[in-house]
Amino acid sequence: MSQEIMKLQNGSDVRGIALEGVADEHVNLTGEACNKIGQAFVKWLSKKTGKTADSLKIGVGRDSRVSGPALEEAVVKGMLSEGADVIRCGLATTPSMFMSIVFKQTRFDGSVEITASHLPFNRNGLKFFDKDGGLEHDDITEILEIASGLNEKEGDIDTCLSFDLITLYAEHLKNSISNQIAKAVTSNSLDGKIQLDKPLLGLKIVVDSGNGASGFFVDKILRPLGADTTGSQFLNPDGMFPNHIPNPENKQAMEAIRTAVLENKADLGLIFDTDVDRMSAVLSDGSEVNRDAIIAMAAAILAPENPGSTIITDSVTSDRLTYFLEDVLGLKHLCYMRGYKNVINKQKELNEKGINSPLAMETSGHGALKENYYLDDGAYLAVKLVVALALARAQGKKLDSLIEKLPPLVEEGEYRFKILCEDFKEYGKGVLEQFRSRAEKAGYVLPESYEGVRISFKGNAENDAKGWMLLRLSLHDPVMPLNIEGARKGDVEKIKAIAKELLQGFDKLDMSALN
Repeated sequence: MSQEIMKLQNGSDVRGIALEGVADEHVNLTGEACNKIGQAFVKWLSKKTGKTADSLKIGVGRDSRVSGPALEEAVVKGMLSEGADVIRCGLATTPSMFMSIVFKQTRFDGSVEITASHLPFNRNGLKFFDKDGGLEHDDITEILEIASGLNEKEGDIDTCLSFDLITLYAEHLKNSISNQIAKAVTSNSLDGKIQLDKPLLGLKIVVDSGNGASGFFVDKILRPLGADTTGSQFLNPDGMFPNHIPNPENKQAMEAIRTAVLENKADLGLIFDTDVDRMSAVLSDGSEVNRDAIIAMAAAILAPENPGSTIITDSVTSDRLTYFLEDVLGLKHLCYMRGYKNVINKQKELNEKGINSPLAMETSGHGALKENYYLDDGAYLAVKLVVALALARAQGKKLDSLIEKLPPLVEEGEYRFKILCEDFKEYGKGVLEQFRSRAEKAGYVLPESYEGVRISFKGNAENDAKGWMLLRLSLHDPVMPLNIEGARKGDVEKIKAIAKELLQGFDKLDMSALN
C-alpha cells in the first residue's frame, strides 16, 4: 500500500482511479488510501502551523463526482481520528475551499476539495489548501510519505459539523459584482445608466455547468442581480457527466455553450470546469473566448487600473497575444512555463519584488488575479467578465470591443512525439539542445523561453513562414509536444517542414505525427 499511495501524486494534487467501469483502469484511490491521507494532512498541518491536532479546524468539500461522498467520508474519518475539528461543506468548488480559510465566518486552518477537475467520471482526487494557498508539489510528497506509514483509523463521523459554504461563497461573489459596478458607475459618471440594486437587469447570460459544481452561479448570483439566465444548461450536479465533459478546453463542451448563446440570443455565455477553478466564455456572436482570447479579455479588463503591468502566461500562448498585450494594451508579457502553479508562483515572485503582475493565466483557463488572493478561481474570473459586460452595455458598447484588436487565429497544430527509450528525460534534453543549436545556426529568431525551445518566424520574404513553434519536453511522460501556429493559410505546413529539418537524425524520437 505504501508504494501505491506515493503513485497517487499528480503534481501539486492527489489523483487516482476511484471507480471501476473503464477498460484496463482499476481502482487505486481507495477509501483506505483517503483515510490515511486525511490523517497525514492533519499531521502535516499540525507541524506547519505549530498547533496541536485537536486545535485544528479543517473544511472538506467535494465536486459532483459519484465517488465523492464515499471518499469524503473516508478522508473525514481519518482526520477525526487525529483529533482535528472537521467541518463538512458538501458540494463545493475548489476556490471556495480556499476562501473558507479567508472568510471570517469560517477561518479554517486548512481545507480539502475532493475533485479530479475535468477528468472522466471514474477518476477522483484531492486538492489541499492552507493559509498560503494551494499546497506545493513537495508538500504533497511529504503528506503521501506520512500516509504511507499509517494504518487506517476511523474517528466518530457523527461529531462532524456541516456548513453551507457555497451559499457564503456565492454571496461574496454577488457582492463583488455589485460593489465593482457601483464603484465604476461613480468613477465613470454612469449614474442612471445602471440600476444598482439589479445591476444585471436587461442582460441575458447563459451558463453551462456541465453537471459540475457551478450551478450556483445562476441561482445565487446572476438571477438575484437581475440577469435573464434563460437557456442555461446542465446545472444539476451529476457525477457521470451525461451531457459533455465539464472542461472549457473540450470542443464538444465549447460547442454546447456556443449553441446555447446563439439559440437564446444571449449577451454572454459562461462555461466552467467541474470544480470551477477554470472558465471560458462565448460572446453574443458565438465567438469563443478561450485560450489566448480569455487571457486577452482578462488583461484588457485589468489594464486600465494596472498600466505597464506584467501579464504572466504559460509557454504555449501565441505571438498574437504578445502583440495584443504589449502593442495594444501597453502591458508586458512574460511567456513562462506550463502548469498553473508555475505561473501563479511566478506572479507572486514578481509582485514581491515590486513588479506589478495583476494576472497569471494558462491557456487552459486557470486564471489567478492578484486582487483575489492569487487564487485561480473560474467563478471570480466570470465576475470580472460580467462586470465588464454590464459597464460596456451602459456605455453603449459590446464586450467584444475589449479584444477587437486581438488578431484572429488562422491555423494551428499540436504534434506529440513519443520518445522510444527508457531514459527519456535525458534523451529529450539532448534533442532540445541540438534543436536550439541548429535553429541558431540557421539564423532563426529564438525568443527567450522558460520551457523548451521557441522559434518565431516573421515572414519577411514572400515564401517565408510567418508564425511560431515551440518544442518542449513533457514533465512526466516520454513525449515531446510540438506546438505550431501559422499567421496565414499554409504557414503551418511551412513550419512543419522546418521542424522536420531541424529534427533530422533522432532515431529514438517518433515523429510520425508530422507525416
